[in-house]
Amino acid sequence: MRKGKRAPSHPGGILQRQYLMPLSLTVSELARALGVSRKTVSKIVNERGSISTDMALRLSRAFNTTAELWLNLQRNYDLWHAAEESDDWKKVEIIAA
Repeated sequence: MRKGKRAPSHPGGILQRQYLMPLSLTVSELARALGVSRKTVSKIVNERGSISTDMALRLSRAFNTTAELWLNLQRNYDLWHAAEESDDWKKVEIIAA
């Protein structure tokens, strides 16, 4: 697995910097628009929650992006941290080349 030295940005940070701030949207306003609780959006924006498939669909609709964008941001973040936080996966025996 190829790893970069710097961790990918959490999708919540991107949501905050690229969407909420430029559009002057509050967490409460976004939560209402998405049809979810303020707590759900707050957890994501504060980088304590993950982007689910349902949330990816909601964000893609709200911001005219793709669900894949949001899911890829989350996947890249999760994979990088999993690879950095443990070496156990390196001990797995290779079955086929």
